[in-house]
Amino acid sequence: MKTYSMKPAEVDKKWVLIDADGLILGRLAALIAIRLRGKNKPGYTPHVDCGDNVIVVNAEKVQLTGRKREQEVFYWHTGYPGGIKGRTLGQILAGKHPERLLQKAVERMLPKESPLARQQLKNLRVYAGPNHPHEAQQPERLDIGALNRKNRRSA
Repeated sequence: MKTYSMKPAEVDKKWVLIDADGLILGRLAALIAIRLRGKNKPGYTPHVDCGDNVIVVNAEKVQLTGRKREQEVFYWHTGYPGGIKGRTLGQILAGKHPERLLQKAVERMLPKESPLARQQLKNLRVYAGPNHPHEAQQPERLDIGALNRKNRRSA
């Protein structure tokens, strides 16, 4: 028996809509990364972009477990002496671009620094609010909260 390797022309990309309201950040990011890579499909091929296009709405309402909202800090350095800065997850969610938290979580679950990972990340669209401009693609709604009771947290 031979292993089948899917070609880029044979890939059937679907559009999937996920409502992130009340979902746990890490579990949601892991499931989105699986969808973007195409690992949920029987014809998964590691070197081909065979994943779906994923639309995430209500990214500002994503939940965190424990006290991560106050204790988890992302640091960066400005390049100047004494220029280390940090921002907590709560500050990021309350800030101007709360959707970036989910984008970075998914990005860090994809293969590192490769053209394929950059191509797969372009198939992710994250919106802070409930509206999105992709109605013409007729995305299929995916209920992540119903897959496992641990995926959802009531606020």
